[in-house]
Amino acid sequence: MGSLISNYIIFVSISGVLNALLALFAYYKKTDFAGIRAFICSSFFSAVYTFGFALELSGNSMQEIGFWIKVEYLGMPFIAPCSLLMIMHFVGLERLINKKLLIPLFAVPIISVLLVWTNEYHHLFYKSMIFREDAPSPLIDIVMGPWYIVQGSVTFGSMLAGMLLILWQWNRMKRVYRRQMITIFIGQFLPALGAFLYLIDKTPYGMDPVPVIMSVTSTLYFWAILSRGMLTAAPIARENLFESMRDGVLVTDRFDLLIDYNRAATGMMEGLDSSAIGRSLAQLFLPAGKDAVDYVMNADPLLSEERELAWNIGGTNCYYQVRSSPVLKKDGQPAGRMIVLIDVTERTLLQEKLQQLATIDSLTNIYNRTHFMELSRGLLTQALDRTSPLSIILLDIDFFKSINDRYGHQYGDMALQHVVGVCARHIREGDVFGRYGGEEFVMCLPDTPLKQAALLSEQIRSDVERSPMYTVSGQINVTASFGVVEACPPALSLEELLSEADHALYTSKRAGRNAVHLSSGAAITHFRP
Repeated sequence: MGSLISNYIIFVSISGVLNALLALFAYYKKTDFAGIRAFICSSFFSAVYTFGFALELSGNSMQEIGFWIKVEYLGMPFIAPCSLLMIMHFVGLERLINKKLLIPLFAVPIISVLLVWTNEYHHLFYKSMIFREDAPSPLIDIVMGPWYIVQGSVTFGSMLAGMLLILWQWNRMKRVYRRQMITIFIGQFLPALGAFLYLIDKTPYGMDPVPVIMSVTSTLYFWAILSRGMLTAAPIARENLFESMRDGVLVTDRFDLLIDYNRAATGMMEGLDSSAIGRSLAQLFLPAGKDAVDYVMNADPLLSEERELAWNIGGTNCYYQVRSSPVLKKDGQPAGRMIVLIDVTERTLLQEKLQQLATIDSLTNIYNRTHFMELSRGLLTQALDRTSPLSIILLDIDFFKSINDRYGHQYGDMALQHVVGVCARHIREGDVFGRYGGEEFVMCLPDTPLKQAALLSEQIRSDVERSPMYTVSGQINVTASFGVVEACPPALSLEELLSEADHALYTSKRAGRNAVHLSSGAAITHFRP
């Protein structure tokens, strides 16, 4: 036997061993890759094919060689279909794998096996087999039968389809996944090239080069599995999931530099495109405003946390729920973090609207009675604890019923809004202003003694008197009456203070209106600045 043939047998045998080991390794490897079974089957059938071919090369008689050719076909027809299925899982097309595909895909290989093993009765696969005259050892040349062409077409079609699927998804892949796909592409392309050269008789002594080529592709697969995590998950399927998420996702390294993002994130952040890769998170969050920058500067990348931020995008105020979680290496060391941006603008605005409805008077846009009482009760407790002064002002629009009766309720509403507008010019930071009911309004003034509250009441009274309301029906003069009280020991409840202020207000009304009266315990006095 020539040395070339001997060396060829050695390489083919190594290829068979590698494919068998690859099948075993994949079988026992824990993985969530749905295409693992197709990969195992492809490796197993490759091992059967290559071992059969090695034994074919070592055969001396037509009968012996013919038998090992039959053994080869227990594996060879199934390799390309199994590889195609594996690639379909990788590119996220597993939804297309069903009976309509599997039956024709594997029906031809099964028929081929049956026809090869019974070929001497019908010669549909091989018309004839003869010894090659110029070979240094017994080698077979075949004359193709009709089914050989069918089987060859299915094999080449499956390999070509796999390569086209990889090229189709190439631009959709993140760069980090492309090395895996290059490996798979090479694993399809090299055997296809070898088979083509074999068919056009451009190989030494017409020997099939595919089994030797498989030793190269098997080595590549081992490298990809061990160093690139090829069988841990389908990159394109994972990429499709990543890109189909409605929430924005950012992935950073341990220095908080951006290394990945999904399509949704580009619509949620200004300036996020491929040029943003490698930029710091603080730089990317800067256009979003103070809340976003504070988050980046103060959040701990090693902790999982959730926070809601006001977010500016294109001059529009939005609200994002930001969820951050660390990304760890296998040894538990931090590799970076993943940040998920969830647009909660609609929910937040609805909550604010409900909060406003619960706390704000819809007509005057100041606190309603319930919320005023809640806030003022807290301020009163603080004032009593610190022994600091606190005063209450109660005011009522004079002759409000006459305005409604004479001009209509629309003008009555305008009068309420007009008085609120005048009062707002005098309200200080920290004061609480609310609508007490009807045409009555109330103020809680922390750190304000009775005399100072009385002066403020007089200023508002005078301003209301000097500020007529102008309408299409003419000028309407409006005045208001005031009652003022200070919280003094012994401690009174808010309700008791309001009751005293109401007595003082009633006195102003009874004394001719448009006046300020003070309640100081037992006495109610008219205030004159």
